[in-house]
Amino acid sequence: MTSPTATNIDVLTFGRVGVDIYPLQDGVGLEDVDTFGKYLGGSAGNVAVAAAKHGHSAALISGTGGDSFGRYVVRELERLGVSSEYVIQVDDLQTPVTFCEIFPPDDFPLYFYRKPKAPDLAVPEESLDLDAIRAAKIFWTTVTGLSEEPSRSAHHAAWAARARRPHTILDLDFREVFWNSRAEASEEVGKALEHVTVAVGNREECEVAVGETEPMRAADALLERGVELAIVKQGPKGVIAKTRNEFVEVPPYPIEVVNGLGAGDSFGGALCHGLLEGWDLDRILRFANVAGALVASRRECSTAMPTSNEIQAILDGKN
Repeated sequence: MTSPTATNIDVLTFGRVGVDIYPLQDGVGLEDVDTFGKYLGGSAGNVAVAAAKHGHSAALISGTGGDSFGRYVVRELERLGVSSEYVIQVDDLQTPVTFCEIFPPDDFPLYFYRKPKAPDLAVPEESLDLDAIRAAKIFWTTVTGLSEEPSRSAHHAAWAARARRPHTILDLDFREVFWNSRAEASEEVGKALEHVTVAVGNREECEVAVGETEPMRAADALLERGVELAIVKQGPKGVIAKTRNEFVEVPPYPIEVVNGLGAGDSFGGALCHGLLEGWDLDRILRFANVAGALVASRRECSTAMPTSNEIQAILDGKN
């Protein structure tokens, strides 16, 4: 693919990337799995892929190890339409690998191999292209990137350069295994909310961010922190979105779940698409809900991201 320049990136994400090793048998533990599939993974990488699938120029800020899996990640990003220009190579670290178990419809244990440190958390401030961060139409970050230095400082440098421009998005994406404590995570998320205009998370993630699990109160608390658009996922109850003068709630799109992992990243890529298209909130949420559901109905994450036409066909009642 042709890499986007610093002045024409639609969606620039910053965060996790690695290799997903997913079982090809369902309903059994890893000890009984015989065959696996290998896929590009990691939340920020997946969101970038999803945005690219909707026809947008996308790039990722992250890191890989100087190993075979790192070469695979870079190659697969490019194959799936995401520029790897801002993915650094950290020779003395290993590219992260993530295993999962698949027990549909709602149990998908994850096993992260990211020690002693994941390269995506080793991205230093001096490696950032601040012009690209300022110019991107959407700048997408995740809470995981705040869990360790130097990534934490790099995120704050990026937000300082961004200066809270429109569509500066924080995915609340809290995974307890990456943090020393919830209290530390809450403190860091609180600082991050001062720099973003959109926050997206589920009820547990909102509790870490603002101390609220009830969706309306969580959305209000996010708005009180200065966020302009708060999106709270309610699982089987659908999703809500609030601004200072608008409230939207849409129901979930029913699907037979194969693997729930990656659905949130597909939702994120679809959210980016809707924002870039200038859609109203109701249309964005309905579109993103279907995008997430479609990935939940498939085994893998990155290569399962749907096209805009697939989603629209469902919304139009053609599927």
